[in-house]
Amino acid sequence: MINWGYVILLLLVGVFIYKRNALDLLGTLAMVIMGIIIIFSAGISWLILILLFLVLSLIATRHSKYYKENLGIYEGKRTAKNVISNGVVAFIMAAFGGYYLPFVGGFIGAIATATADTLASEIGIHQEPRLITSMKKVPSGTDGAVSVLGTVVGIFGAAIIGLTAFLLGIIDNPLLALKIAVVSGTVGCFMDSILGAVFERRNLINNEHVNLLATITGAVVGILSTIWF
Repeated sequence: MINWGYVILLLLVGVFIYKRNALDLLGTLAMVIMGIIIIFSAGISWLILILLFLVLSLIATRHSKYYKENLGIYEGKRTAKNVISNGVVAFIMAAFGGYYLPFVGGFIGAIATATADTLASEIGIHQEPRLITSMKKVPSGTDGAVSVLGTVVGIFGAAIIGLTAFLLGIIDNPLLALKIAVVSGTVGCFMDSILGAVFERRNLINNEHVNLLATITGAVVGILSTIWF
């Protein structure tokens, strides 16, 4: 039986996020609608894992806000496009995948990728990055740029997703959850950088396309990792 209290709690979270100017109105509505469907189809634990990504991304985004504003790379309020491009793959895995284990891996992989990429981008700016395709030094905020700091923080973020998935009972093997999250999150994060360097810098695709393709990659690697491990 569905606990409608969870739906009410989600609505309250949505209001709080909107009031904090973390998401615009359409972004908040997209988050709430996807969240309600996940509650009914997969359960509250799956939603909590997505909300954890959201919390981590908001903290990372607000980190060194004024420094980012001076660099001209502070994103601030995110839109429905951001919500959908980062969350739609995990949403599909949760809404239609049920508890079929490979889709569980795909769900974890998509969230781990979104988390790793966001933390790497937002915190990695404190170290001079290099373009992933040439390893030449580039300014912070350059599409396709990577750094050791960003990579380490991204892997750490993916690991948090994996361990939390175990603690929430989404997957009952802690080592498997950690492997799936770290492997898929790392691969997906690097895919994001490659797509940014090769295509986004040439204006062939935009940031939302990059995020979507990266989370698809993370989900596929998560599914394969579940089967392999």
